[in-house]
Amino acid sequence: MERRNIAIIAHVDHGKTTLVDNLFKQSGTFRENQRTEERAMDSGDLEKERGITILAKCTSVEWEGARINIVDTPGHADFGGEVERILSMVDGVVLLVDAAEGPMPQTKFVTSKALALGLKPIVVVNKVDKPDGDPDNATDLCFDLFVSLDADEEQLDFPVLYASGRDGWCDETLDGSRENLHPLFRKIMDHVPAPAVVDKVDEPFTMLNTLLDSDNFLGRILTGRIESGRVKVNDSIKALNSVGEIVEQGRISKLLSFRGLERVPVEEAQAGDIVAIAGLQKATVADTLCAPSVSDPIASLPVDPPTLSMEFSVNNSPLAGREGKKVTSRLIRDRLLKEAEGNVAIKIEETDNADTFKVSGRGELQLGVLIETMRREGFELAISRPRVIYKQDENVKRLEPFETVFVDVDEAYQGTVVEKMTLRKAELKGMEPSGAGKVRLTFDAPSRGLIGYHGEFLTDTRGTGIMNRSYDRYDAYKGAIAGRQRGVLIANAPGKIVTYALFNLEDRGFMIVDAGVDAYEGMIVGEHNRDNDLEVNVQRAKQLTNIRAAGKDDAVKLTPPRKLPLEEALSYINDDELVEVTPESIRLRKRHLKLHERKKASRGEAL
Repeated sequence: MERRNIAIIAHVDHGKTTLVDNLFKQSGTFRENQRTEERAMDSGDLEKERGITILAKCTSVEWEGARINIVDTPGHADFGGEVERILSMVDGVVLLVDAAEGPMPQTKFVTSKALALGLKPIVVVNKVDKPDGDPDNATDLCFDLFVSLDADEEQLDFPVLYASGRDGWCDETLDGSRENLHPLFRKIMDHVPAPAVVDKVDEPFTMLNTLLDSDNFLGRILTGRIESGRVKVNDSIKALNSVGEIVEQGRISKLLSFRGLERVPVEEAQAGDIVAIAGLQKATVADTLCAPSVSDPIASLPVDPPTLSMEFSVNNSPLAGREGKKVTSRLIRDRLLKEAEGNVAIKIEETDNADTFKVSGRGELQLGVLIETMRREGFELAISRPRVIYKQDENVKRLEPFETVFVDVDEAYQGTVVEKMTLRKAELKGMEPSGAGKVRLTFDAPSRGLIGYHGEFLTDTRGTGIMNRSYDRYDAYKGAIAGRQRGVLIANAPGKIVTYALFNLEDRGFMIVDAGVDAYEGMIVGEHNRDNDLEVNVQRAKQLTNIRAAGKDDAVKLTPPRKLPLEEALSYINDDELVEVTPESIRLRKRHLKLHERKKASRGEAL
């Protein structure tokens, strides 16, 4: 049976996963009367809730006697570690671009990795039925992008298809029949080469492990493309790390191949197949699985380094242990190390404090997803403010990460956005109209200045602005950037928060907590409308008297609190504050809960 291995790459929300859904249906993977979920490949709870792909996933369809292995990849640069790994498994890429938006920052990021590996792209201009779509312009922009990424002549001679993934059709011309996705299937078979490694079937078995998964029954499952040889269930294999050292030796207990959305047991596989192997306990991502006679590991693509770090600590607040079951440093450490095994873009380091771990990653979204996953698993954590990771060059100059930021915004708000970005040390590099009264702004900005800006950006643009970021480089430190301009309101005693107390504090600032919840000394209950922190009494009750007068007993009406979701809370806090995360609550608190401890700490910083 002929085989093709492809990856579908694109920017966020350009329709990758929806297109794969329709490829399933039209290839016969699903029965006509079978109930299926939308975006079937986004199987995780967080992926369904956020409408984004977080983990790369393998699947397979059959088309006219051939097997097409498809990998659906994340669009966010924060999850770029997933993209970089899986591209080594495939022989071609389908690049999906929105007819209205064209190539976007993450498109550039993923495409640069694919072109560097010599993969030949098929460009699919999706959503051509959008009112503001301009398919021809999107195609021209793709060509310009490939040129800027030093594509060779073969890669520049890319085929173009026009599609509506949602409606399930694709065609080589804009005025075609628009019946089905068969033109895409045919183009994949004609344009993407068969795995070159099929000629190596008679050599010893080797496979680069690309994805790591776990199963309650099978244990650790290692997924990758077989580079050479054949492999059978119960064969002896070993795992080599990147420098050729033996990680472990063992036998294959289960060999799984991809059929649609499921992994199906098979007895044998050969070079060119994408398979999952169970039976090893220590091997991890980027290790080479091979026959006992092999001594040289397969070279793996280096992954871009983390640019952001946070501290994950044991929750030591007075409310610790009430809502979560996993609260000890040992459990937190084991969970973080397990995450780092499967996610090469995350790095875990131990600190001088046995209860605190430094977790580094690509961005706020990636680390926010990890925290949200852990809290749903029953963990309680205290998280510090995100900090960028600095480097030093040969001249001992301080370097910090920079990002290219693309902002699509209504013309009425562009002045505000430019002003706010300039305050955050960003430089405006380009400005061009993007249709329908909108303008696209391009900035070069230090990552440090973008921490915490997204929520403010949405407020400034009335929710209509779109911001996309992509890591660019490390460059010279740009100096101090002003942080949060206002102080916070801090509870001065433990106890339940009283409605009457919050009502009397409304002229001091806005609240971030509800009445009736438990508070403790040092917990942040709101934002002060001045630049200093203020201790407040949130347990103060209305005094009872025997005097009744008109209006005395009117019901108190509170302004609804402005509750901060996890990512906003992480970017809102200052260095002397923490976010307390439990399965049921997200609370903000001071690092030092007692007033005298905070004063002592601030004096120490001033010295």
